[in-house]
Amino acid sequence: MGKEIRQYKETIFGILNKIEAEEANIKKAAELMADAIMRDELIHVIGTGGHSCMAAEELLWRAGGLAPINSILDAGINLVHGAKRSNIIERLEGYVKAVFDSYKIGLKPGEVIIIANAYGINSMTIDAALEAKKRGMKIIAVTGRAFGDNVPAGAASRHSSNKNLYELADVWVNCHLPYGDAVVEIEGLEQKVAPTSTFCNAFTVNCLVIETVRLLVERGVTPPVWTSANVPGGDAANKKWEEKYGPRVKHL
Repeated sequence: MGKEIRQYKETIFGILNKIEAEEANIKKAAELMADAIMRDELIHVIGTGGHSCMAAEELLWRAGGLAPINSILDAGINLVHGAKRSNIIERLEGYVKAVFDSYKIGLKPGEVIIIANAYGINSMTIDAALEAKKRGMKIIAVTGRAFGDNVPAGAASRHSSNKNLYELADVWVNCHLPYGDAVVEIEGLEQKVAPTSTFCNAFTVNCLVIETVRLLVERGVTPPVWTSANVPGGDAANKKWEEKYGPRVKHL
């Protein structure tokens, strides 16, 4: 294995260790999530960017994952419809209100939403947080700080307010994205390679799931957790959750 791959691995492990150290805020976020499940409410999840949307996909219909996850998978920012198109839409202020309306979320105060965007600065991200606040929702932000703090006000990638996602959340879990995202230096090349944001987001949201499930068990509640559909008995184990949440979760 080359030194560059070792550097990548070691950098990723270092980031995961930093996320693990966010234990206090992970627990606060999990309290909101466990409370929502005990109220028989869904937990909404949106990844507000072309690659950030994978965080919402990661939590949907996942072996060992929570069944009452309402992933907001808007076609506008999905890379399958064009990477540049996604980039344009994530910078389009006002767009996210229609997305929230189409998913019928935030209809009553206190609904929980996870907004995952490691960068935490684009228009869709900030609008999602502002719109969620208008609707009285509880916001869990999965985002970094180092990146946003180093992008100047007025940059093309920023919302016009120049706010950062971590400033707008009820609970912020720092996913510790390094500035620039890519982290590996190749001799003779100025631009670094090997991005980290997907690791940051996926590990963090699964930490939230782990702690939420632990809390529910501690409270004497059977957690609504999916079994892999690929193991014998998986379909039968999942049937009760499909019947309970299928009519309410758009993408089930």
